[in-house]
Amino acid sequence: MNSIKKISVIGAGSWGTTLAILLADKGLDVKLWTRREELSREIESKRENKQYLPGIKFPDNLIADHSLKNALENSEMILSAVPSEFLRQTLKEVKNYFNDQIIVSATKGIEHPTSKRMSEVIADELGSKTKIAVLSGPNHAEEVSKKMPTASVAASKDKKTSKMVSDCLSTQSFKVYQLNDVAGVEICAALKNITAIATGVCDGLGFGDNARASIITLGLMEMNDFGKQFGAKRETVYGLAGVGDLIATCISKYSRNRFVGETLAKGKSMEELKKDMKGMIAEGIPTTKAVYEYSTKHNIRMPLTHQAYEVLYEKKDIKHAIKDLLNLI
Repeated sequence: MNSIKKISVIGAGSWGTTLAILLADKGLDVKLWTRREELSREIESKRENKQYLPGIKFPDNLIADHSLKNALENSEMILSAVPSEFLRQTLKEVKNYFNDQIIVSATKGIEHPTSKRMSEVIADELGSKTKIAVLSGPNHAEEVSKKMPTASVAASKDKKTSKMVSDCLSTQSFKVYQLNDVAGVEICAALKNITAIATGVCDGLGFGDNARASIITLGLMEMNDFGKQFGAKRETVYGLAGVGDLIATCISKYSRNRFVGETLAKGKSMEELKKDMKGMIAEGIPTTKAVYEYSTKHNIRMPLTHQAYEVLYEKKDIKHAIKDLLNLI
């Protein structure tokens, strides 16, 4: 296989839709799988994903389909943008039509309660010999879909696989670099969302730039400490997949996880937050639980994650959590 021509994208949220459009714009044959049949019908009739990526039109060579069999038929690469909490079950369905395609994970999260990274979940369900790559970096769908300059990384244990994925995904505006630190990339991708929630809380409470910078710095320290448990490389943590994605997620108006923190700081409940999200998923919420439980079990000191967990899952008052965090650091 010298070049990839036929691609299946599973998961029709904003990121999956964006990647499907990016690849179709390159002239590749792309099928976008949607779990909900009504969504695929709406996309096909309007040639736009109005719920998750409004205003961006679909190229003619991009097909939305509710059937996994149809979506995966004859594809050479599967790009997964399924939320972490639904990935394993989705892969059990994918397995019925899997034909040794390259699998690219574009999901930034850690599975609960297993504490497994997305590439490990893929290997569990599709086999240890599956060719797997992970895509990550500071890449908000809203900007990538508008062809704004973006840098990202594709990491795989197999150099040939990472090169093929990088070549396939790269465009003039979307530059994809190759790495081999799969664990490092996935840990950074997951943990930056926890910091973004905390940053959103600071912004929602009006604490200013100084507090925001302190929270981001603490988040980077926790990302590095947690990553060491999985062999994450220093250059990964301080590169695009680490610092780059951390900054983008913590300061961007597009960040769902930052929005979570801001919303909670305004006194809204988790139930109200879910309504405000309008079907969008903030990976930082389940990731906080997975990382908190793992760090507690393995005695990894993570005060920011600890306080985020208590706010999200134990209904701790946010101002008390901030005070306790300041006392801990």
